[in-house]
Amino acid sequence: QKSSSIVQFINVTDQEHRNMTDYIPPTLDWVRKQVELYESSGGEDGYLLEGTDMPCILVTHKGVKTGAIRKIPVMRVEVDGCYVLIGSMGGQPQNPAWVANLRAYPDVTVRDRTEVMEMRAREVDDPDEKARLWAAGVEAYPPYEDYQAKTSRVIPVFLAEPR
Repeated sequence: QKSSSIVQFINVTDQEHRNMTDYIPPTLDWVRKQVELYESSGGEDGYLLEGTDMPCILVTHKGVKTGAIRKIPVMRVEVDGCYVLIGSMGGQPQNPAWVANLRAYPDVTVRDRTEVMEMRAREVDDPDEKARLWAAGVEAYPPYEDYQAKTSRVIPVFLAEPR
């Protein structure tokens, strides 16, 4: 199975053979397994962050470098029928790759357990709105505060809204 992922990756990065319907699985093993479980169960399993009781959503989006389909789990932060997407990457110095993807291609599909919704993500720049959504994120997943404290970058916040 690992070799087929490598072959698929090689194919979608080859400019002459790129197909926007190709899917590139996450590179981190635990993330890939969570996405596979979440998707293959129709949202009945895999919706909790591995090793916790904290729910996640899956965000399906288009990769800016490859044009391929990407899927990532993010913490479930629902506010007024929309989803807050926080690009924390555990407080690492760089943004997760999906931040650039959403900036370039904001149309996404969100899976919240068994519900699948077509949404559009926008980066939140307004300071008051960002503070309100950040607070909702920290309430849902308190480690976000620690992540911001350990990095010098401003962690980006997106809001996925129904299309």
